[in-house]
Amino acid sequence: MPPTPGADPRPLTDEPLGIDLLNTRWIDTAGHHDLLDSLDGLATWLAAPLVRQALGDLSATADHDTLERLLQARTALDKAVVNPRNPEPDAVEALNAVLAHGRRGHVLRFDGPDTFVDVRAPSWLPAWRAAEDYLRLLAERPERIRPCGNPECVLHFYDVSKNGTRRWCSMAGCGNRVKAQRHYARRKKA
Repeated sequence: MPPTPGADPRPLTDEPLGIDLLNTRWIDTAGHHDLLDSLDGLATWLAAPLVRQALGDLSATADHDTLERLLQARTALDKAVVNPRNPEPDAVEALNAVLAHGRRGHVLRFDGPDTFVDVRAPSWLPAWRAAEDYLRLLAERPERIRPCGNPECVLHFYDVSKNGTRRWCSMAGCGNRVKAQRHYARRKKA
């Protein structure tokens, strides 16, 4: 029986593809979660509008090979996101190992110039696109790639706010939680 995509349970889903892959793990009041702990979870991630848009006309199958390669890419991104401006050598090596499985090429078509993605195997496509997208974010504004300001949260975001001052994965979730904790601590002291 093929994997079945379900409703996406993640608290943060509107981030760029590279960050979105990182955010397939999260923590909430029920504990630790990992969307990529099953083929059904992989099918849910692949069915997400952002992922479908990033993959374009190219298709990806929710199978064990795709899952294994996505987990490799997520591990590489975990290492790289620790210090986006100056990644450790093992982070560079891990991300380059994923990127080595594909390339973006240029071609002239009858209606004008175009680009294409070429991966060694279709199962590498989602992992390669997530790694490529992370490189795009690094080229644009590496200082805007951030972890949530809540030390108990594992989510990341790409800050697109005007002044670049976003601190939380979600103001309604982590932002309010941390502010409430501070307020409670102040009142307790008084």
